[in-house]
Amino acid sequence: METDKNELTQTKSHECNPRKWVSNYADYLYSYAITRVNDEELARDLIQETFLSALEKIDRFEGRSSESTWLTAILKNKIIDVYRKKSSGLRKIEADVKEQYDTDFFNAEDGHWNDNHRPQVFGIEDYDMLGKKEFNQILKLCMQKLPALWLSVFTMKHMDDEASALICEELKITNANFWVIIHRTKVNLRSCLQKNWL
Repeated sequence: METDKNELTQTKSHECNPRKWVSNYADYLYSYAITRVNDEELARDLIQETFLSALEKIDRFEGRSSESTWLTAILKNKIIDVYRKKSSGLRKIEADVKEQYDTDFFNAEDGHWNDNHRPQVFGIEDYDMLGKKEFNQILKLCMQKLPALWLSVFTMKHMDDEASALICEELKITNANFWVIIHRTKVNLRSCLQKNWL
């Protein structure tokens, strides 16, 4: 039994090589982080924190997943922590924004779209790669304009494919609030894209 443990430790050390983390995974982790936090400096800090946290927990790495998957999971938890910090204390601001937002986009009498904010056809059937790159840049700029809580909810739901219940639990919001935020975020992004891309 003792030799089996030694063999497992040796196998583990081959599967997890911290000396190569930066060269093997830094670029991937950075691209993962930057699309979720939209802040280059914060993304770099999160990568460093991920590597430090992984070093502290290296003895718990069981090799059931790849190093890349393990490091990504640690980074994902770091990003959720950022979302939590950004979203705390924003509930009152969200309530104030709601009043203005509803009257900007929707008719107070019947709840239908105001004429100047009515959704238009995007026309993105053209699969031009240059156009796609331009679209992604404008989408990123539009996402940066979102309130922190909206961005956090939208990113977790539509980029990370997290379950709605988990997002509500992590960000401490109600299910009803979650769906209102998702709806408003989509409307806001669509409006921003229509103004800046079409």
